[in-house]
Amino acid sequence: MAFFKKKKGKGQESSSTTPGKEPVQTIPDSNTLNQKKGRFRRLRQGLSKTRSSLTGRLDRLFLGKKEITEELLEDLEEILFTSDIGVATTQELIDSVQEKVARKELKDPEKLKIALKEHMLSFLNVGAVEHPSPGPGEPLVIMVVGVNGVGKTTTIGKAASRFRSDGKEVLLVAADTFRAAAVEQLTIWGERVGATVIKQDTGSDPSAVAFDALTAAVARKVDVVLIDTAGRLHTKINLMEELQKIHRVIGGKLPGAPHEVWLVLDATTGQNAIAQAKTFNERFGVTSIILTKLDGTAKGGIVVGISGELDIPIKFIGIGEKMDDLRPFDAADFVQAIFD
Repeated sequence: MAFFKKKKGKGQESSSTTPGKEPVQTIPDSNTLNQKKGRFRRLRQGLSKTRSSLTGRLDRLFLGKKEITEELLEDLEEILFTSDIGVATTQELIDSVQEKVARKELKDPEKLKIALKEHMLSFLNVGAVEHPSPGPGEPLVIMVVGVNGVGKTTTIGKAASRFRSDGKEVLLVAADTFRAAAVEQLTIWGERVGATVIKQDTGSDPSAVAFDALTAAVARKVDVVLIDTAGRLHTKINLMEELQKIHRVIGGKLPGAPHEVWLVLDATTGQNAIAQAKTFNERFGVTSIILTKLDGTAKGGIVVGISGELDIPIKFIGIGEKMDDLRPFDAADFVQAIFD
């Protein structure tokens, strides 16, 4: 079931064929091209701090260099590591470069930058994590998790807007019952995007809220259920167990659910985001990652680090406060926006 409209891959164009005739290529109109350019320009602007930190330092490192030396590679390793790409991913990148240098496939420092782009792109092109699909007549159930303050509720609201734009009936579930503000915020998002919100009194059992929500979702034949959960520190075992209870109750009510588990991470936390992702993935089997607040940090390299270490796809990135600033992640556009 395609809950988001799939975009054509780069280089693919729509065509129509008539027997005995050559395919007729459809050329994008100027408005479409201008919109695409505008979106990329906004992405590039949102990643400006990361581009300045990573690419700016790479350009200064390579400036005037005639050959790739051990000293240059050591400096490169430091730049990658301090850009929050992560120890393991940085080492893998450096090892790959060293192999090419040893085989004399890579000699020019300027071409080293191109090689880095290609390697980073390979880390980011992660395949989808296998997960159950909704049965006939059942809603797609998405459980959204993450620590305090990462922007889960806002992410849910913006994702709901995308689903609604695709013509889907959406149910929002306020399972963060410990914060009255969280329920209120989700209610406002529901009104804003035209989605029903299931909620109970502050302090109610979040598992009971989720159970009632799924009962309502099936009865109302909604397409998508987005479950907001309380922020949980990944280091607090008892709090994580409360989330696991919600997960179990959901699966008991609707076998196979939650069909997806979205982990929301704050990009400004850098390497701590990788530690969070590992813990949540071990507990819940995360199917997608959403990275928020990329516009406010120079630590955008964390996107590469998470993909490289966890092999979990990035679904969305947040580059601002506007509704469309939560955007589907495109690996090629991301790398181009940082390096070019």
